[in-house]
Amino acid sequence: MRILHLSWVAFFLTFAIWFNLAPLIQAIRGSLGLDAAQISTLLVLNVALTIPARIVIGLLTDLYGPRRVYAALLILAGLPCFAFAFAQTFAQAALARFALGLIGAGFVVGIRMVSEWFPARELGTAEGIYGGWGNFGSAVAAFCLPGLALWIGGEDGWRWAIAATGALGMVYGGVYFLLARDVPEGGRYLRPRTPGGMEVTSKGDLAFLLAMKGPLYLALAALAWRLKGVALLTPGGLGAVWVGLGLLYLCDAGLTLRANARLFRAPVPVAQRYSFRQVAILNLLYFATFGSELAVVSVLPLFFAETFGLSAVAAGMLASAYAFMNLMSRPGGGWISDRKGRRATLLVLTGGLALGYGAMALIGPGWPVWMAVLVAMACSFFVQAGEGAVFAVVPLIRRSLTGQIAGMTGAYGNAGAVFYLLLYGVVGAQTFFLVIAGTAVLGLVALLFLREPAGEITEMTGDGRLIRIPVGLPQA
Repeated sequence: MRILHLSWVAFFLTFAIWFNLAPLIQAIRGSLGLDAAQISTLLVLNVALTIPARIVIGLLTDLYGPRRVYAALLILAGLPCFAFAFAQTFAQAALARFALGLIGAGFVVGIRMVSEWFPARELGTAEGIYGGWGNFGSAVAAFCLPGLALWIGGEDGWRWAIAATGALGMVYGGVYFLLARDVPEGGRYLRPRTPGGMEVTSKGDLAFLLAMKGPLYLALAALAWRLKGVALLTPGGLGAVWVGLGLLYLCDAGLTLRANARLFRAPVPVAQRYSFRQVAILNLLYFATFGSELAVVSVLPLFFAETFGLSAVAAGMLASAYAFMNLMSRPGGGWISDRKGRRATLLVLTGGLALGYGAMALIGPGWPVWMAVLVAMACSFFVQAGEGAVFAVVPLIRRSLTGQIAGMTGAYGNAGAVFYLLLYGVVGAQTFFLVIAGTAVLGLVALLFLREPAGEITEMTGDGRLIRIPVGLPQA
């Protein structure tokens, strides 16, 4: 429990830092003289780097352990946070915000840490508490930072409020390094056998993995196109970025092929296999759940302010209700998953997510504010409980690859955020919410092919021994 509390506080601080932009967006717009397109670009940049960062951080976590990686991430992220706080131009703010997306990768580190300390029958609840209380950092940022900026006063109040979050993160990075441990006493930390790429256990799954990497690079290509629209990239620069992303994908594919070269020599024994299809389905579900949460948390203060004519402080406080639900929703999703089954829980919650966003599409100026907030909170329950249920499954696929599986699933969440935020920049709020509901329906279809984790998974230790880890729920 001490490790769980240390880890959710670390995650809480990463989200407070990562989402210190949205609640102060109106003050930032006035201070830097930004237009609507530039504001939209900052919101997208905020989640862009997290796409590759979650994959890389997941790999580093599997290789070096979550204690070292989490501490280093918290300390290093303070630098771009300070750079954004004291930026004087849009270009400086955009570059700093892009770099600050690194902090969003912290989530996957704690997923591996918590999975080392709790058995399968409690893992959904434990991961839900970690994710729920950690995600609550965005609600606290939305609720507190506008008031802190006003208390500091002056045109630069927002700058010092943002800098304060970075300072807290750097201090806690040192605390986490000193107090956390990777595994319980006598435990063994399982590492991947081949660093550099995710391992799969069949040639078909290898092709599936290479295909699933494609949308992540397309999300970054779409982001580059967005930067051209606000004059941060020239047409030539955009072409260079697209070529670079293509080469990066080829390099990534080469590393993945090298990591799985054994598949071309001999088939993997049946007992040591896992289905990558499970990972792909979780990727799609997280695209719809966490991707929509990131996007909605980013735009909801502005949406409430414009729809109901509210002040920045009032809109930020009301919008924080959406993220506030994380305190019970995400642990609730994990808890239900531990008791009612992983697949059945995801089916119910994904259906509720589709209905919730359909209801949010109906919100308009004629609504009472309290009713709009109530609908947003009800929708957020299904979104965040769904996230908890997704990560109740992630650590049960392959323990030695938990960081990488969590990283890829988390990256799809960020790709979803980029997609939804780009969409929000070109369509109205009603279409924005309806498209999210549509992707939830696609998730429901994919869930029909998800297998309930059962029995044991077989892992190979560094010295070649096989160990078996139970992943199924206890039978009634």
